[in-house]
Amino acid sequence: MIERIRIQNFKRFGRVDLPLRKMTVLTGTNGAGKSTLIQALLLVRQASEDERASVVQLNGPYGLEIGEADDALHISAEDQVIQVSLFMEDSWREYEFAVALEERALHLPIMRRPEPLPALLSSPGMSFSYLNAERLGPRDQLSVTSAEVSNIGVGIRGEYVAQAITLRERDAVADTLRHPASPNVQTLRAQVEAWVSDIVRPVRIEARWPLGMTTSVIRFQAPDMESQPLRPGNIGFGVSYALPIVVAGLSVGQGVLIVENPEAHLHPAGQSKLGRFLGRVAGAGTQVIVETHSDHVLNGIRRAAVDDRTVDPTEVVVHYFDGVRSSPVLINVTAGGGMSIWPPGFFDQLDQDLGRLAHAKREARRATEDRGR
Repeated sequence: MIERIRIQNFKRFGRVDLPLRKMTVLTGTNGAGKSTLIQALLLVRQASEDERASVVQLNGPYGLEIGEADDALHISAEDQVIQVSLFMEDSWREYEFAVALEERALHLPIMRRPEPLPALLSSPGMSFSYLNAERLGPRDQLSVTSAEVSNIGVGIRGEYVAQAITLRERDAVADTLRHPASPNVQTLRAQVEAWVSDIVRPVRIEARWPLGMTTSVIRFQAPDMESQPLRPGNIGFGVSYALPIVVAGLSVGQGVLIVENPEAHLHPAGQSKLGRFLGRVAGAGTQVIVETHSDHVLNGIRRAAVDDRTVDPTEVVVHYFDGVRSSPVLINVTAGGGMSIWPPGFFDQLDQDLGRLAHAKREARRATEDRGR
């Protein structure tokens, strides 16, 4: 597990040092550094995948869109070196990248990386899974990849999810990850159906990779089995956005799962249930890092800790990026499910809005009473 991350001279961060836990939640204002932290992890993932690689790309792999080298360097950096250090297995693993400003480079030369490379970051396949905020919406056909079968995941936008289900539909899901209503059903496809049905809407899933085709197909059906198969476009965005998260969560194992905006296109109840699911995934051994703007997702994670008891509260940390401080505010989940601190701006908009609405209601009542006198 990655216990801490230290970033220097990268984009918004001159220097930041943050603890990570089994469940790490990144939240806060727009443009305050949440995505920068995730991008730092994606850069070291790139640097770890191929020990022969001499550079990391700033655009393309893992959906990165950083731009040129000078876009990656902190504005007040004293030297042209970006450092990302990870504390894991009782030692720091350090990565350094050079920034060649004069070349308008779209990559960063790798100056230093740990030896041996951390297995958590260098292992192929789903042991390191990242899902971008811009996941694919409903598609009649989805992509397939020519990667080795054991390395095929859902893709950064869920583009390979149908292929992944087809190849792994009979794989056994760990007891701790099975849906509480289906504890005796082992297969991946059945567990995916159970979780998606709970989080979004009751549904059966048919994923196919037709013989001789370089595309995959996914269809949905009502659980009564008598309805006609539905195209993805006729079942709504929520299923398409949540499905790859569920498949990845059930498949990553003792690895890392990073999810941006899991709440997208989900009803508030579904957002909370997805938070509870991700909490269960973290408690089962996957290190989960979630970037979210949803208090419902956060509350679902809190319920996973103190209601479902699938992840220990001490294994949950929230980093609140307020866009003012150079480092985010660290917030713990208490044994009773509360938050150790509630800084201004931290999911307090509902209280502010209800306060203003109550004030407006009182003012309207006074105006009516004044007119009646």
